[in-house]
Amino acid sequence: MSIDIECSSSSSNDMTEKRTLSDVDKQHGKETNKDEDEKENVTPQPIDLDYLLANELGQFGWFQLRNVLLLALLTLFGGTSSEYIFSAAATPHRCRIPECSEGEKLHEFNPQWINNAIPETSSGFASCERYAPVGTNGSLDYCPANLFDQSNTVACEGFVYANNNTVVYEFDLGCNEWLRAFAGTIQSLGTLLALPITGFISDRFGRRIALVISIVSQGLFGFIRAFSVSYTMYLILQIVQTTFGSGAFSSAFILATELVGPKYRVITGVTLTSMFTLGEVLLGGTAWLIPPWRYVIMVTTIPCFFFVVYYWIITESVRWLLSTKKYTEAKKILHTIARVNKTQISEKSLEVILNPSQLTITKSNNADSLGLVRTIIRSPILLRRICTTPLWWMTMTFVYYGLSINSTSLSDTMHLNYMLTSFVSIPGFYSSAFFSNTIGRKFTVAVGFFISAACNISFVFIPRDFAILRLIVYLLGKFFISSVASTLYIYTSELYPTEYRHTFLGFSSMIGRIGSIFAPLTPALMIYYHGLPSLLFGGMGVVAGLLVLTQPETLGCNMPDTLAEAEAIGKPESKIKTTRLST
Repeated sequence: MSIDIECSSSSSNDMTEKRTLSDVDKQHGKETNKDEDEKENVTPQPIDLDYLLANELGQFGWFQLRNVLLLALLTLFGGTSSEYIFSAAATPHRCRIPECSEGEKLHEFNPQWINNAIPETSSGFASCERYAPVGTNGSLDYCPANLFDQSNTVACEGFVYANNNTVVYEFDLGCNEWLRAFAGTIQSLGTLLALPITGFISDRFGRRIALVISIVSQGLFGFIRAFSVSYTMYLILQIVQTTFGSGAFSSAFILATELVGPKYRVITGVTLTSMFTLGEVLLGGTAWLIPPWRYVIMVTTIPCFFFVVYYWIITESVRWLLSTKKYTEAKKILHTIARVNKTQISEKSLEVILNPSQLTITKSNNADSLGLVRTIIRSPILLRRICTTPLWWMTMTFVYYGLSINSTSLSDTMHLNYMLTSFVSIPGFYSSAFFSNTIGRKFTVAVGFFISAACNISFVFIPRDFAILRLIVYLLGKFFISSVASTLYIYTSELYPTEYRHTFLGFSSMIGRIGSIFAPLTPALMIYYHGLPSLLFGGMGVVAGLLVLTQPETLGCNMPDTLAEAEAIGKPESKIKTTRLST
């Protein structure tokens, strides 16, 4: 899953200028009813898109449902983009024994005489060494021990593989575990590069353009990669595909959430993320039914070309149109939303939102007056948060992706393991939406880190004979880190003031990508100790959980607009206060 969601410059939390209905009335020379003002006893409600969705257009009507379903279908196929987990999966291999007439990469993997030629290890026979040869009179059916010096071992000169379904077999990568695992690192690096590229296209040319370009790039470069003639070509096309194609999910996420009202924004985001994860389950099933790696890539990339039609059937983000002053198109879409949802939008509201004036509420921007770096240095509270939130993100991505990747080695049924590990994330996402609004964001994240860490550490010490127990503990670890992933985005956003939110949320997300870059390398650590990846996941989870406890709870607090408000989070003055209207 792509955990990092690019920030929209047209977010309702940004410091955009807003007009009120009373502003329009005054502009037309109308007087506001004095008795009504006294009755309300509140500041006039600013008119923006959230106001229109909540009060006139409908927060989640048939129009939004149609768009969300179409975007959910796209994210389902976007979840199949991590096929490297199977195409570059670790493939059992051993030394080729030419003294016994083995001349190809694919023979019987475990013949009766294998222990005569290859030393045993705790997990079977050795993968990268063999006994030194002293004769050449063996055959595939008969290979006696006297052909080898069992007191002396040498490195493999060639390899025999258990299957021919991966690039490990295709490009003869036996005993090059770090090189094999580099495919996953390349995938994550491309995803990191995709963030600024997709963000620029999205903000400059529109969310719909960014969406179509990303999904077509994913299909095009992925399909070409299926015909790679070398591992170098495979890796180059891998990073090109992810750099220009992995922004499809973030573009779909923003399009979906920007079209729904505030009440349904969280559940819409969780649903889109869950559909991406369901795509990972679909990937596992596809690779199980169609083992050859070239066919897996083809099957998961060809459907991407059908989404070109989304350019004509998906509605552009109204928020983006308003922010770029494309008012004619925005007005047309607003009328369409009202018609499809069977609601009405008043001409007065349209005039407010489509004709910005100077009658606005402005806020001072401390970052402009002091400079961003000086402001951070002068605020110890903000400095501590900037030093901690990126570590949360880095740990989350490291554990989340690490558990998905390492799940294929849990047992021989690697496809089922991956499918279960992916599927368990979905209830984790939805449960976090509930708990973050009940026990709070801080404790949802901290408890998620701690329990996931406990599961990962416990997993190391559970004997392999207890396969079911090992699987349950492993899945629990993924469940709780998934709840962290879903809550971390909103928790981080609520800790920073509006004037810095986009910058530091993006910074935390970018640093977090370091975790996903190193996660694919963790299976190679099992060469040194089988439990080393799980111990790393657990140790980092404990540290991240402790760091979370150093920050305040944001549930029930106003979203901070200024630095002073952000520093006051957790104090009584930061709590949301309800104004009782006089009658």
